[in-house]
Amino acid sequence: MNRDLNRINEIKKILHNCNYEYYINNNSLISDYEFDLLLKELELLEKNYPEVDDPNSPTKRIGSDITNKFETYVHNEKMYSLDNAYSYEEILEWEKRIKKTIKSEDIEYSCELKYDGASINISYEKGLLVRAVTRGDGFKGDDVTRNIKTIKNIPLKLIGDFPPKFDIRGEIIIPIDGFKKMNKEKEDNGEQPYMNPRNTASGSIKLQDSKEVSKRPLMGFMYGISMKENHFDNHFEFLEKARKWGFNVPNFAIKTSSVKSIFDFLDYWKLKRNNLNFEIDGVVIKTNLFLHQNLLGFTSKSPRWAIAYKFKAEQSETLFKSISYQVGRTGTITPVANLEPVLLSGSIVKRASLHNADQIEKLKLRIGDKVYVEKGGEIIPKITGVIDKNRPELSKQINFIENCPECNSKLIRLEGEAQHYCLNSTNCDPQIIGGIQHFISRNAMNVEGLGSETITLIYKHGLIKNIGDIYSLTYDNLINLNRMAAKSVNNLLKGIQNSKKQPFHKVLFGIGIRHVGFTVAKRLVSKFRSINELSNASFDDLLSVDDIGDRIAQSVVSFFQKEKNLKLINQLKLSGLNMFENELSYKSKILQGKKLVVTGVFQSMSRDEIKIKIQENGGIVYSSISSKTSFLVAGSSIGPAKKEKAEKLKIKIINENDFLKMLEI
Repeated sequence: MNRDLNRINEIKKILHNCNYEYYINNNSLISDYEFDLLLKELELLEKNYPEVDDPNSPTKRIGSDITNKFETYVHNEKMYSLDNAYSYEEILEWEKRIKKTIKSEDIEYSCELKYDGASINISYEKGLLVRAVTRGDGFKGDDVTRNIKTIKNIPLKLIGDFPPKFDIRGEIIIPIDGFKKMNKEKEDNGEQPYMNPRNTASGSIKLQDSKEVSKRPLMGFMYGISMKENHFDNHFEFLEKARKWGFNVPNFAIKTSSVKSIFDFLDYWKLKRNNLNFEIDGVVIKTNLFLHQNLLGFTSKSPRWAIAYKFKAEQSETLFKSISYQVGRTGTITPVANLEPVLLSGSIVKRASLHNADQIEKLKLRIGDKVYVEKGGEIIPKITGVIDKNRPELSKQINFIENCPECNSKLIRLEGEAQHYCLNSTNCDPQIIGGIQHFISRNAMNVEGLGSETITLIYKHGLIKNIGDIYSLTYDNLINLNRMAAKSVNNLLKGIQNSKKQPFHKVLFGIGIRHVGFTVAKRLVSKFRSINELSNASFDDLLSVDDIGDRIAQSVVSFFQKEKNLKLINQLKLSGLNMFENELSYKSKILQGKKLVVTGVFQSMSRDEIKIKIQENGGIVYSSISSKTSFLVAGSSIGPAKKEKAEKLKIKIINENDFLKMLEI
């Protein structure tokens, strides 16, 4: 018995941690299949030992995505999770349970795709969107109305013969093509790409700045109604009506009275799911008649009238043939597995990222191994395990390279970091090309008409060697290159000239100093108003800037100690780039020297617009509260932690009206 009780506590601890990571940090520690196996094991153990009943057991609650950043709202009707099935036998067992309650041989079912996104409940009154709330713990969730209203395919006002008051439920997703575009922009800016569409969608609707949410390619797929006075006979009738009211209800659902048809639907989408432009992780099967749903009711966590058939992450076996190494813009070395080509998720996979030396060691990989390759919710394939059985005797242990594969410089691995680096930034082609591509990107110099491929082409023809050489390009240089017509060349040169208007903080970000991202560049420029001031700043001077730590300070100091970098800065100066923050751009100096933190949701403008007004009037925006903070500008839904800290430090809290009055607007 003690052994079983220990196992109960062990599983609960694992599942609680998995729930927290999944719903709060958008991080999947284990697969859905592994989670459900543990949950079922726990359910069985708890059934055998009723004396250890725990109202907070993972078997009795739905994981929560509630944060302290939004106002919580209690759902009109509980949002349940679905029981999962991974085999056709489990579907048949579910059907038998239904027929014990509904004494009929002819039960109608609906089958729909299970969209892999973030669950949402949206309330409408008199045809108007009044509230949008995340699933949360099933009983209450975060009010994200302001963000959901930015999603273009979610109607703000309905059409047709809609009920006077009802809730509709669905998933917020990011289409695959939109996700790839977002990651392309991330990579162009030298930033870490997003992990997968589901996590990105979930994180997007929790952003504090709805203006930023509006820029993301989010979509709402609706699938269910929650209405105490339900005027529909069946689920399929509701889906058809919802489309007429203006909701996006994908046309993939079927209704059937045949279990064989259900299995045919599952078989079809197992093969065809990779043709979709959005992620699905299974199929939801429901009894179609609402009368039957009412008769079947709910358990404490799931409806008895529905079940989710979950697709296992597609996995294939293949041969790990060799390893190659890629060099990133900042000198990061990424090992890549070269594989025997294998069909996976509808495409031929030949390569998989191995991330770093630690990952190789963790997998205990050797050249010549048979490996499992998976492409679950991730876009990039990954090796998930080694097939030890019949491992070839000649399989070769991997020793991580010591020299750069491009320039042969000695690699280093900094203490506390997982990556290896090549520090030869001036003579290593991938770093130089990557640095120039970063310099022209949208958040940096935003050179229109000049893309990543063109940069590679120009570099390989010897026309540029660094970012400064871009401003020496001429029509005669470019017109003879492949794929460069007169109109393209003129547009490119115009884009280069226009980029000279970019402000100093964008120039600084574009230069590509290690650890100086877009936000850090703005922070540095708020303190050091010119490149001369910044280049002469000491380590201690840099540390005096809020949010600048030892690593960033040392990186900036080291950059300006190198003669080649000073020559590059001078080259950019002579080309006419902004190397100082224009004092004349201030509307006033009312906030000169004031340090402000902005939090919460505002009525007349977004948080970004508030921050811009602070900067336009001479103030400095910070992300965290400290004893040096002058004011906390607080909208609605202010997080309790920030409010408490401001009160403790006796920082003055002002609302939106106070702030605008302060600016004499």
